[in-house]
Amino acid sequence: MAQEVRGVIAPGKDEPVRVETIVVPDPGPGEAVVRIQACGVCHTDLHYKQGGINDEFPFLLGHEAAGVVESVGAGVTDVAPGDFVILNWRAVCGQCRACLRGRPWYCFDTHNAEQRMTLTSTGQELSPALGIGAFAEKTLVAAGQCTKVDASVAPQVAGLLGCGVMAGIGAAINTGNVGRGDSVAVIGCGGVGDAAIAGSRLAGAARIIAVDIDDRKLAKAREMGATHTVNSRETDAVEAIRELTGGFGADVVIEAVGRPETYRQAFYARDLAGTVVLVGVPTPEMKLELPLLDVFGRGGALKSSWYGDCLPSRDFPMLIDLHLQGRLDLGAFVTETIQLDEVEKAFERMHEGDVLRSVVVL
Repeated sequence: MAQEVRGVIAPGKDEPVRVETIVVPDPGPGEAVVRIQACGVCHTDLHYKQGGINDEFPFLLGHEAAGVVESVGAGVTDVAPGDFVILNWRAVCGQCRACLRGRPWYCFDTHNAEQRMTLTSTGQELSPALGIGAFAEKTLVAAGQCTKVDASVAPQVAGLLGCGVMAGIGAAINTGNVGRGDSVAVIGCGGVGDAAIAGSRLAGAARIIAVDIDDRKLAKAREMGATHTVNSRETDAVEAIRELTGGFGADVVIEAVGRPETYRQAFYARDLAGTVVLVGVPTPEMKLELPLLDVFGRGGALKSSWYGDCLPSRDFPMLIDLHLQGRLDLGAFVTETIQLDEVEKAFERMHEGDVLRSVVVL
């Protein structure tokens, strides 16, 4: 039987979000209804609100979530009611050319729930953020978007793996292939950048250089594992990274801002045959110009990291286990916990740079 719950809606471009009553249908074949326990406030949600993703308003925001499966539809075997899960936006299809070649972390045909949730007041269909829509008491997703993990972990930290923290850790470990003894520079020390720092430390990097224009963020980066910091408002970032790496540049440079200026810094701050990883998300109008001879002459690899090139079924349980062992402090990413009706204020604090992550707790 369909249920009515509260959810956070973005009604139109740049309009304030509001809490509305929404209808969550019973799960159909391959679908699941999840009772949300916690959901992080991610920059991607703000991009949806600003119309930066598409114009399919109204949006049901929220996607960085953890909760308990309440019910499943026909044919669902991987999860069952009562399972504690992290929601993901890479429900791999198993049939596309990437999956069939054994690279499911690149799946080109990830799927979402077929049914739509609707506004109770008007019956209007909602567009769930990243196919999830988890700023709500309950949400409907494809069952493949549910990844079962150890239920002893706190929901407010588990959910962060659903997007930003996984993107950063994966950019270091999966995309950048950071290894023992490597030097790493991370440009941009928000949530994703700090996660890349934490991932580099997990991988055994010997030198981790954090770059930002905000000393508050640089201080937090040190807490997350950075061995050196560079304020690029005051110091040339490329020169500083080279100086800290014997004049050579870093083995891996992770760009977590998504701007042409910082990408150029990353490109020239890497060692010969080094790797640049772009995990910051650019906007559609941005252009990059580099001398082609420099691209050829410096060798190495220029990579983009989609969702940290993660495979949720593999990576989420592993990282939760590391957290429970005390080797990965996911709690360090949580600045504050809030209620559903405080999401708009959380977006404002995000602009001011005061928080690493606000987390809605239900």
